[in-house]
Parts: sequence; structure tokens; C-alpha cells
Amino acid sequence: MDPEPLWLTQDAFDRLQAEMDDRTGPLRATITSRIEAAREEGDLKENGGYHAAKEEQGKNEARIRQLRQMLENAEVGAPVHDGTVRAGSLVTIRFAGDSDTEQFLLGSREESAHTSVDVYSLKSPLGAAVLGLSVGDTGTFTAPNGSDISVEVVAVDPYPG
Repeated sequence: MDPEPLWLTQDAFDRLQAEMDDRTGPLRATITSRIEAAREEGDLKENGGYHAAKEEQGKNEARIRQLRQMLENAEVGAPVHDGTVRAGSLVTIRFAGDSDTEQFLLGSREESAHTSVDVYSLKSPLGAAVLGLSVGDTGTFTAPNGSDISVEVVAVDPYPG
């Protein structure tokens, strides 16, 4: 089964690619140098520097695998805007029984650090409830306390980011 595509703005894709380049190049080389220097000190069982560098290496390699998967499965740029809620949509909703509206980006957490708008993933309860809906449609999701919550899609706009 293929992994789900990950929608990213060009800016987010470029940031992730730069992080990947650093982690597979300079950072990896630095960690390898630390491991080699610690090995030269002798007894590895009680060598805190060696163990710390090996742990850092493991974390770096795990992040590289995560970045590689994200970049390989990325859909970059503005999504098709036809009034349907999809990844990359700026969605305005109204909770049932409430007159106020809320706006959020349906996207990836990689976008959340660089936008002032709340970001919900497609797999979040709210994101899954509105995915594929159009203006005027209502979706329902189950809250952590077990109650069903209905939301109406008020507007669907392209994300300007």
C-alpha cells in the first residue's frame, strides 16, 4: 500500500529539503567524527561521549527516514480549487448551535510552524469530517468525550501560503 500524499507549500517543501541536505551532509559528518573521536578514547562501555554520539546518530537517521518519506510523497503547490475541501484548503466552519465561525488550514503539521492559521491534518477528527465537503455541507466527528459534533462548511478558499 502506497503512503498517502502529503500536501506542502513550496516553502515548506524547500525547508524540509534543506533540513534533509543538512542531516545527510554536514550533520551526519559531524556526528560520525564525534563517534570516531570517542572510539579513540578507548573503553566504550563507560564512554559517555560515545554513547551520546551514537544516540544522536540514531535520532538523526530516524529523522532522515521521516524526511525522505515526506519528500517522496509530497504534493507541492496550490491544490485544485473547485470549492471542495481538500488538502491545502483554507476552510471556514461553524459548529452546530454556534453563530461564530472558525478558520483553519487542512494540511500537514509541517505547515503549522510557519502560519498564523490553525492547521488540522486530514486524519484529525475535524479534518476527516470536512474532507470532500463543499460550502453548505455538514460533517460530523466524535469528540474525545464520545459526543458527536457537527460542523457546517461556510467557505472553502485556496491557501495563499
